Amino acid sequence: MAETFTAFVIEDVDGKPRGGFRQLSLGDLPDHEVLVEVACSTLNYKDGLAVSGKGRIARKLPMVAGIDLAGTVVESRSPAWKAGDRVVVNGWGLSETQWGGYGRYQRVKTDWLTRLPDAFTPQQAMAIGTAGYTAALCVDALEDWGSVANDGKEVLVTGAAGGVGSVAVALLSRAGYPVIAATGRPETHDYLRNLGATAIIDRDSLAEAGQPLQKERWAGAVDVVGGRTLANVLAQTVYGGAVTACGLAGSTDLPGTVFPHILRSVALIGVDSVMAPPTKRERAWARLARDLDKDRLAAMTETAPMSKLPELAERILAGQIRGRVVIDITA
Repeated sequence: MAETFTAFVIEDVDGKPRGGFRQLSLGDLPDHEVLVEVACSTLNYKDGLAVSGKGRIARKLPMVAGIDLAGTVVESRSPAWKAGDRVVVNGWGLSETQWGGYGRYQRVKTDWLTRLPDAFTPQQAMAIGTAGYTAALCVDALEDWGSVANDGKEVLVTGAAGGVGSVAVALLSRAGYPVIAATGRPETHDYLRNLGATAIIDRDSLAEAGQPLQKERWAGAVDVVGGRTLANVLAQTVYGGAVTACGLAGSTDLPGTVFPHILRSVALIGVDSVMAPPTKRERAWARLARDLDKDRLAAMTETAPMSKLPELAERILAGQIRGRVVIDITA
């Protein structure tokens, strides 16, 4: 192992978080049980905020950024893991309260690790990343609720061209549901159809103030937008349907009423990926291994070296990233 390695570290500069590349040694890492050699990480919206300094994501400084990592166990003080095991870590406070994946090595707690399915390389695992794993959690939650079925009723995905949305469209399509993709970017229409979208609607059609109850359309939905969009989606969901909420790309507000819930038995299911228990994580990754088409995954993915992080952070915050970005830590 190299004596030092490059990591992207958020530090306090004149009272503000500022990120930059820095040389670290193994001795700098946290004293957790498992040392992982990181092959890849990824870029999520939260990573963009952290890297750019435009959001106070890190609650402790200094902080190695990156909310995801995939790699191989090098050393372990836990009997549950041994050298050579392929692993993935999503969430668990990485980049917020715990050092994250933007570095060649990282020490992590035993409970944070999920065994990487044989179906995926580390690069493919990070093409999925927290965004894709969150999408799988949402699809699992919709099916558990029981409102979606292969009966021709449509399932909606908002923010469909983003990381969560892209994987949600692909997974729902693979499961046989008619998937309607909501997006504001016309240039992504062919991309979304190739992922399996049956039809595409303009996101603006969901963004205006609407009636508390509207014409029933969606058997279920995956929403990453929040705000008026989520309120309208709930108002358009069929009796007994469910909407999973996992993001706030548009707003943290929910300017709606209780009418969809008490008059149509519509469920709003919150989906958290950061602290989800191991059983839900394993189930989500099993779904991804079983149902996510590798060609569709490749179509939604670009790969970049870690040196491009500052540039990519600005792009994702500006809404210029389509699908998923893998960060090659080895490049």
